Amino acid sequence: MTGAASQAYGEAWYWDERYRKESGPFDWYQKYPALAPLLRLYVCPHQRLLLVGCGNSVFGENMVHDGYQDVVNIDISSVVIEQMKKKYHDRPQLKYTKMDVRNMSDFESGSFDAVIDKVRPKFTRACSKDARGGEQNPQR
Repeated sequence: MTGAASQAYGEAWYWDERYRKESGPFDWYQKYPALAPLLRLYVCPHQRLLLVGCGNSVFGENMVHDGYQDVVNIDISSVVIEQMKKKYHDRPQLKYTKMDVRNMSDFESGSFDAVIDKVRPKFTRACSKDARGGEQNPQR
């Protein structure tokens, strides 16, 4: 990961550009089938879920196929959110909202029973002040 790329990971324009160019879904870290057994242990199908940094992943779609009924997906990219809204317009169990995970004040406290975040820790580090050449914070 280059310095310029890691700085851009925290910017909406970077992801908007990327999703305008990319075709096909992409899953960071793991796909749903690999994580499903673990999720089933802790998350019930009737619970309200939040998927952070959903991108164009089929993770939420696979959860709905597996019986989950209320899956809210957020991403910083308005481009990918519009793409996903169009793709899943006929699936009311999947909701898509443009939102920056660093400011989720639109959601009231306790809005979700579970939060699934496969990528934020990686990008939080990549987008932190020390990744931009500033002073390091050992608390991170």
